[in-house]
Amino acid sequence: MTALLTTAIASYLLGSIPFGYLLVRLFRGQDIRQSGSGNIGATNVARSSPRLGAVTLLLDASKGLLAVLLAMLISQRAAAGISPRLLICSAALFAVIGHVFPVWLKFRGGKGVATGLGSFLLIAPKAVLLAIAIFVVIVAIFRYVSLGSIVAVALFPLLAWWLNSPVISLREITIISAASLLIVAKHHANIRRLLSGTENKFSRGRA
Repeated sequence: MTALLTTAIASYLLGSIPFGYLLVRLFRGQDIRQSGSGNIGATNVARSSPRLGAVTLLLDASKGLLAVLLAMLISQRAAAGISPRLLICSAALFAVIGHVFPVWLKFRGGKGVATGLGSFLLIAPKAVLLAIAIFVVIVAIFRYVSLGSIVAVALFPLLAWWLNSPVISLREITIISAASLLIVAKHHANIRRLLSGTENKFSRGRA
């Protein structure tokens, strides 16, 4: 239980680092929450600066990856009976929760796509790569980043189950599904705009 609690807290704190907010504040002197969609994630940052958006994407993914790596280290020191994969999947979930509800920004964060990507890269790499391919195809065809994100994230638990069964357990898939559900739920405004035909298509801004 101590190992699980430590993993959850550490992963949440890592996930809650608001890189998009910090980068725009540092390099442009602006509050990214006051522009575009108001989101602190890479897509909104890229609307004002593609370079900062790319850096945000990498850093948000990296903090998810780091949370999982830390969970791996914790699992090596954990008491017998604690499932290492349970700790690892829990780390991924709490990293996403941290990004979506960061304590530093009054629990108003991003949507968790990049952090989820980094978090699950070591857990289900083939599923992540296939989800990325689905995302790229959808964005290339429809030019809606939100649509690509929603579809890829929604399909990810099924892809993970398909490509990793029977190695991956139902409990682990449940944790992965919880993270995916949270990410999709954070796109509720995008879903409404997509249905009404008012969602903005992605286009590059100035660097």
